[in-house]
Amino acid sequence: MNFTYKYKIGTLKILFTSLLTIVLLVSISCSTDETQTVTTYNNLTLSQEFDIDGAPDSSVWGYDIGTGSNGWGNNELQYYTDRSENINIEDGVLKFNIIKESYEGSGYTSARLLTKDLFEQKYGRIEARIQLPWGQGLWPAFWMLGANSEVSWPQVGEIDIMENRGQEPTLVSGSVHGPGYFASEGITKSYELENDRFDTGFHIFGIEWGEDYINYYVDDVLYNQITPEDVTGEWVFNQPFYIIMNVAVGGDYPGSPNNTTVFPQTMLVDYVRVYQ
Repeated sequence: MNFTYKYKIGTLKILFTSLLTIVLLVSISCSTDETQTVTTYNNLTLSQEFDIDGAPDSSVWGYDIGTGSNGWGNNELQYYTDRSENINIEDGVLKFNIIKESYEGSGYTSARLLTKDLFEQKYGRIEARIQLPWGQGLWPAFWMLGANSEVSWPQVGEIDIMENRGQEPTLVSGSVHGPGYFASEGITKSYELENDRFDTGFHIFGIEWGEDYINYYVDDVLYNQITPEDVTGEWVFNQPFYIIMNVAVGGDYPGSPNNTTVFPQTMLVDYVRVYQ
């Protein structure tokens, strides 16, 4: 009788342990959609601290000039220049100055910097510490394009690390665009800042990017992950990309400025850092 009792207790313990294991496995299985891969990259491959007054480092940064085709494909209203009036380093920050003026047939001027043909990287952490401008119709962005010159957009791929509508000073978004998921069909998610605004102080916008994921951060908050399973076409993010920073005026995304938009406006960049 005693042996039978012990056996039954042991059996119950085994059954309980097995059931608990099953419950745990089911719980883990049900929560996989919430799992996010986080990788720490700490090998610094690019550091732009903007400590020397004047123009940006020409060994790292080039410029897009003009209005592009159809307002850079988005019906934008600005003319991009490389003038010191629109882009300069002063007091330890890089300044994008957005001016309302008549210039080369456009009503606004701004700047668009890019590392094309100067710096590119496949995978890693890419981040910048930025204070955004504010106002209806402004469109600041920190983003990347695929460096493969043999294919065109959207096949080349686009990673938007940070985009903002100037009329929404608490909201930014992170997105990808590629074949079959581009423009308004891009894969995107927004992040809202609580009890603060992106135009009143600096915030860090970054991604951590690996072979099969792109994680999006604001400061120390991981708010989005995009994987091959999330896109509706080919995953084109297994190649080197280069960096772009700009502030557009008007266009399909933010709409046009109105009488509430104050000019000039400035986007301040404290640093850009890339790790591998």
